[in-house]
This record gives sequence, C-alpha cells and structure tokens, in this order.
Amino acid sequence: MTDEQIPPTEPAADEPPADEGTAPDQHTTASQAREWLAQLQQMIDQVAAHAGPVARDVAAKAAELAAVAGEKAGPFAKRAAEKTEEVGARVADRSRRFAEDLRHRADGNEPDGDTPEPPAGTAPPDDDAAGA
Repeated sequence: MTDEQIPPTEPAADEPPADEGTAPDQHTTASQAREWLAQLQQMIDQVAAHAGPVARDVAAKAAELAAVAGEKAGPFAKRAAEKTEEVGARVADRSRRFAEDLRHRADGNEPDGDTPEPPAGTAPPDDDAAGA
C-alpha cells in the first residue's frame, strides 16, 4: 500500500470554520484530534496491508498440512476398511447360522449332538481367521 496522506475532513455545514467563532485552544484540540485520527487510519491501513499476505501464507500452510495428513491417513483408512469388511462378513455369517439354528429349534429339530456349541461369548473357529 502506498503512504498516502488522508486529507483532513472539511467541517460540516453546521459547524463554523475553525477560525470563525471558536477559541484558539478548541481549534488546536480539534486539529490535533483529526491528525491523530489520520495517523490511526494510516496505521490500520498498513496493518491490513501486511496482514493479508501473512493470512494467505498461514492458510496455504494449513492446506499443505491437511494434504499431508490425508495422504498419510489414506492407507490406514484402507486397512481399517478391509478389517471392518472381514469382521462384518464373520459377524454376518455367525448371525445367519444363529438364525438358522433358532429356526430349526422352533421347528422342533434340535441340532445334532455331535457338533458341540461353543460357550456363550466365544466364536467358533473360522477358516478365514486361521490365515489372519
């Protein structure tokens, strides 16, 4: 941003000019206040001019970090999805067997005595689980 001086504002139509009807110390106080406001405005403009690029740099760095996190999380998420698929398939298979067993019992057919049922809370061995 350029170092432009903001011109002092004109007195309002209902205010008399500084040299007409005002005391000398009021005139200096008003002009000093305008000067301070002009300086304050310049400072604000300078801060805004310098803050823009810094904010863009911070946003760019945040985007880069998000990209790196996404790249690193991708393989982990894929492995988690594969494990979830395996566990889901095993749970579905057990649920189907359990439902089938309940239907057989409801029909009055008891399961064969030569296949013992596993205790509650334990899973029967799966062929898929032996390789994992």
